[in-house]
Amino acid sequence: MSNTPTKAYDNKDFLNGQNARSIRVLCELVEPEVRLSNHGVENTIVFFGSARPKPSGIAKAEYEDFSSQLNTVKNRTDEQIAEMKKLEAIVRLSQYYDHAVELSKKLTKWSKSNPPDQKYLICSGGGPGMMEAANRGAKEADGRSIALGISLPFEQGVNSFADPALSFEFHYFFLRKFYFLYHAKAIVVFPGGFGTMDELFETLTLAQTNKLHKKMPVFLYGKEFWEGLIQFDHFLEWGVISPGDLDLFQIVNNVDDAFTQITSALSSKQNDAK
Repeated sequence: MSNTPTKAYDNKDFLNGQNARSIRVLCELVEPEVRLSNHGVENTIVFFGSARPKPSGIAKAEYEDFSSQLNTVKNRTDEQIAEMKKLEAIVRLSQYYDHAVELSKKLTKWSKSNPPDQKYLICSGGGPGMMEAANRGAKEADGRSIALGISLPFEQGVNSFADPALSFEFHYFFLRKFYFLYHAKAIVVFPGGFGTMDELFETLTLAQTNKLHKKMPVFLYGKEFWEGLIQFDHFLEWGVISPGDLDLFQIVNNVDDAFTQITSALSSKQNDAK
């Protein structure tokens, strides 16, 4: 009786085991680039930001509904008070969800009118919140967009607004970060938490050390958030950065200003390349 062993590339126990980690890393490095190349993706505008905001109308409705219920309670618990504050904060944050949708929509319409070599696809982390808003704006403009998702226990899959053919789910954070920046020609950073800060400061570090090998404008969206969060001049006062490092990013405060500065920067780059 003949015996037919399993081929190594069909051995799922091996491929999902510790010894094949380098093979899995290579798959996540090569497959996305093949797919992006097949779809003609060369330039992206990346949106970073929190996963927590919602469309502002939904956020306000949830806050008002909880508030009305809480008004009937005589003795509020600490948990109820904390939930009230959380919902109030989400309302404040969610104004930027709407801004991200509108900015993505305007940038997608602008890109669609450009020559073939000057097309820019919106790219997000594929999750909810600001990421969803980025993909949603592109879809509302009848454009395609990219979702670079990551497998996390508290997030399930990518949002439904990204192009399915350009949606990815990474296992390794460092490869996902690589693809955020590899095709990026501009970065827009909306209010966010630790993950957003990680993405922002890694981008600034790579730009500062010339590891990107390209000039890539970075725009921090929301003056109230950014100036209230980080005193960037403090880095300079302590001598831990150079004066020119503060020119690696700009703060923008509304959709029209952001759109004008982003498109102006990208158009200037195209003219410089000619």
